[in-house]
Amino acid sequence: MKRTCLHIITSTDDNKTCEFHLAIKKTNYFRMKQLFTILLLLASFLLKAQEINLITYNIRYNTPNDGINAWPNRSEMVTGLLRFHEADIFGLQEALIGQINDIEKQLPQMKNVGVGRDDGKEAGEFSPIFFNTEKFKLVDSGWFWLSETPEKSGFGWDAHYNRICTWVKLKPKKGTQFMVFNTHLDHQGDVARAESAKLILKKIVKLNTKNLPVILTGDFNLTPETEPILYIKQHLKDSKEISLVPPYGPDGTFNNFDFNSNLTDRIDYIFVNDKVTVLKYGVLSDSKDIRYPSDHLPVFAKIRLN
Repeated sequence: MKRTCLHIITSTDDNKTCEFHLAIKKTNYFRMKQLFTILLLLASFLLKAQEINLITYNIRYNTPNDGINAWPNRSEMVTGLLRFHEADIFGLQEALIGQINDIEKQLPQMKNVGVGRDDGKEAGEFSPIFFNTEKFKLVDSGWFWLSETPEKSGFGWDAHYNRICTWVKLKPKKGTQFMVFNTHLDHQGDVARAESAKLILKKIVKLNTKNLPVILTGDFNLTPETEPILYIKQHLKDSKEISLVPPYGPDGTFNNFDFNSNLTDRIDYIFVNDKVTVLKYGVLSDSKDIRYPSDHLPVFAKIRLN
């Protein structure tokens, strides 16, 4: 009969053989357990590596007319907010070159892409996209004006100002490439806002040739029920509406530097395509000394690239 370790042991050699087999089995068990643990940790790391903290933020241009709310009195509030909420990528609106320089100094790990809307260089407001260089590599970038001639600076339709859209294609240290678009629509021109929304979506289709994950951020100067927003939602998803966790914070995003504002006007958005999962969404009402850092509240979304 074939001897097994379950039989009564009558030989010293048999004893040693069984102990050896048991030792091998125990060693293999612990090795498998360790390997399983490592695989779980690796899977968790890879999932987190694909998670990105996004913020869109109209930081209000620098003008001394704002008095106590002028940029020098709140620049550190803005960068402190971005740092605390660990923004990996943020799109700004109304940023002037001096403000961009201040943010770069205070957040040295962040690099930005963008140009001034008035001359394609440094004149006028930017709609820059900042990204963490420790996490992402810039693959491609560009910008276009919201007008009938998007390749050059100029007013579009009935807009009161030049308007621009900035875009980047980024590659995470681990994971797939994705695209981010950031813009600021006109505050008065109805036709300009409607046509700008159409133009941005056309540009996304043209530039996103590999069907990558797409994020569109910005101050759209439009509330959710308006036609241009509804048109955008035919092609992209409103991050607030698809967040896996219930939305956090107030509905409105415009405060006009009024700390007692009812915060009912929602005009800042983060849109995504179907290759992006929104894990969390929130409107951040952070403040200091009974003052907001800007006349808009930043919109935050934690996303995962699918």
